[in-house]
Amino acid sequence: MARSLLSHFPILSNSTSPLASSLSCAIAPSKCFPRHLFGRPKASSFQCLCTLSVSEPAVPETSSSVRKRIVSGVQPTGSIHLGNYLGAIKNWIELQNSYDTLFFIVDLHAITLPYETQQLAKSTRDTAAIYLACGVDTSKASVFVQSHVRAHVELMWLLSSATPIGWLNKMIQFKEKSRKAGDENVSVSLLTYPVLMASDILLYQSDFVPVGEDQKQHLELTRELAERVNYLYGGRKWKKLGGRGGAIFKVPEPLIPPAGARVMSLTDGLSKMSKSSPSDQSRINLLDSKDVIANKIKRCKTDSSTGLEFDNPDRPECNNLLSIYQLVSGKTKEEVAKECQDMSWGSFKPLITDALIDHLHPIQVRYEEIMSDSAYLDGVLAEGAARATEIADATLNNVYQAMGFLRR
Repeated sequence: MARSLLSHFPILSNSTSPLASSLSCAIAPSKCFPRHLFGRPKASSFQCLCTLSVSEPAVPETSSSVRKRIVSGVQPTGSIHLGNYLGAIKNWIELQNSYDTLFFIVDLHAITLPYETQQLAKSTRDTAAIYLACGVDTSKASVFVQSHVRAHVELMWLLSSATPIGWLNKMIQFKEKSRKAGDENVSVSLLTYPVLMASDILLYQSDFVPVGEDQKQHLELTRELAERVNYLYGGRKWKKLGGRGGAIFKVPEPLIPPAGARVMSLTDGLSKMSKSSPSDQSRINLLDSKDVIANKIKRCKTDSSTGLEFDNPDRPECNNLLSIYQLVSGKTKEEVAKECQDMSWGSFKPLITDALIDHLHPIQVRYEEIMSDSAYLDGVLAEGAARATEIADATLNNVYQAMGFLRR
């Protein structure tokens, strides 16, 4: 799940397509899933959760000055790569202009799989600096470290008591990762990862959560868990304990980016670009040098077909590289399709290489400036954690009260 600088820092995106909400399904209807995925289905329980696409200027629908809230974050393990940037961080830059936004570094999630203890703190700072270098603006968004807000862990434990084990056993990511690791090496935290993710979201009474294809199931569990806790402990039961009554948690909606939500590997157009891939050749890291970027694009997997085209299922690498070029160049899909339809790979690779280098260079320069001023970065994270704690503690106190705990 995922989470700025002074307001005069540039937004480093050449895209002219701002984000917005529109009430249309953002993915194929066949990929929509039932609302009560984890509970007992009801006759009228099917509801498309892909109701929010982003394509026009986003104006939160509210009759007051209070903005809708969005939370998101990225793990600090490994290097932040192009997939993290184009699929998440780049979209945050526009979302922060219209929503109340909290972007955090999810370091607690990072320890669910084996990791380097000597690198965790450094990687956390690096990730925060990259957020800021990409254009996250501290006058509009809060940036903080997940473990710096203790309410995340406290709420996770409370939510765990209301989470049926069967729900967690259905998590596709857990099945895939545990199969790779082997039962003897799988931690309990990997199984309960979705409960911590639910805590991350529900603590802040989030209205929307930017999600990619691989996180939709986790968000659905979050929604189901919010409704379950509201039913078990909210309403009149909570009011009898001295609370305000009604719902304890907002039930968040998914926010599906219009493009770039799933950037694929440079070595396999059918696999998502990932930090966990053993080959660094499979990804463009945001801090890669010009020579490294050029070498990776030169060696990336292509095909032998003539001309370049989008959306051909038999040419996944072609579609992926064209999509990346479109996003970093700021051109429309139609413009890119026309420009590249008669190109050979020999002509296209220098083109996408130059576009990537030009797009990432300002981010890399700003990153170095931020990392050279540790006091500034520490101040940003402290200020972000203080604001996040204020919001989170209010929610956590309500949950403790509704669940019948003795007041502190």
